[in-house]
Amino acid sequence: MLSEPGWPARRLRRRGGTRMNMTQARVLVAAVVGLVVILLYASIHRIEEGHLAVYYRGGALLTSPSGPGYHIMLPFITTFRSVQTTLQTDEVKNVPCGTSGGVMIYIDRIEVVNMLAPYAVFDIVRNYTADYDKTLIFNKIHHELNQFCSAHTLQEVYIELFDQIDENLKQALQKDLNIMAPGLTIQAVRVTKPKIPEAIRRNFELMEAEKTKLLIAVQKQKVVEKEAETERKKAVIDAAFLAREKAKADAEYYAAHKYATSNKHKLTPEYLELKRYEAIASNSKIYFGNNIPSMFVDSSCALKYSDIRTGRKNSLPSKEALELSGENPIQNKESTG
Repeated sequence: MLSEPGWPARRLRRRGGTRMNMTQARVLVAAVVGLVVILLYASIHRIEEGHLAVYYRGGALLTSPSGPGYHIMLPFITTFRSVQTTLQTDEVKNVPCGTSGGVMIYIDRIEVVNMLAPYAVFDIVRNYTADYDKTLIFNKIHHELNQFCSAHTLQEVYIELFDQIDENLKQALQKDLNIMAPGLTIQAVRVTKPKIPEAIRRNFELMEAEKTKLLIAVQKQKVVEKEAETERKKAVIDAAFLAREKAKADAEYYAAHKYATSNKHKLTPEYLELKRYEAIASNSKIYFGNNIPSMFVDSSCALKYSDIRTGRKNSLPSKEALELSGENPIQNKESTG
């Protein structure tokens, strides 16, 4: 057997065949593993929070959207699209707009803030595809804006009614969406200032400068008028105050004059003499002792009484003479005790 010709060659061929079979098996296993990895990679997909996944199989939309997380689908047969269900902002850029006067202007950017409700995802994607915003928002913005511009002049679009464009677009979009795509809500619309021809823009700037000057002049005139009105009111108040003070002074003068006149008529010699006796009576004194006279008489009264009895005049000292002598006519009493 050892001497059999060709035996070493056959043995070598057998060993070589075994090695080739092992290599092929390894290659096959690696290929299978790689294919499984590729299939798993193609079938496993992740959906972000705030999105829903809609699936297409053979071009047909499946009825079961998937929520956030990892999901598995049939690779190369089933595809998916992620649809956002939270607030998102769509931008429409460089929108042409022709005014009623024939002037073409361009709006650089229009931002539409919208939100799609999760329950409406399937119906809206089925009717308008996953790119529903192109049909329902972008195209609609162009249409509504051109409708607005064609009905107004450049002055109205650029200045007078520009602050109303946002709200008008929002209302027009939402009105159509309520019919065409319930569940899609427009939250806000923001429109940038239109771009107009340079010559017209310079004219508008000059016009605004003149308006500013006019407003400043009007405000100055109002300030001057207000100051003049204030001065007039102040003069009226001062005149009223002076009139009240004059009336008050006149009243005080009249009262003082009347009081003086009244005193002049009232302070007669007889009245003064009566007051003098009343004062003496109110200041009477009581005397106690062993030898009390039966009466005492004021010297001035006695002199006056004697003058009356004897018919003499001017025997009573006058008030001026008593004042010069330092005597008080009321205190001049004679008494004994």
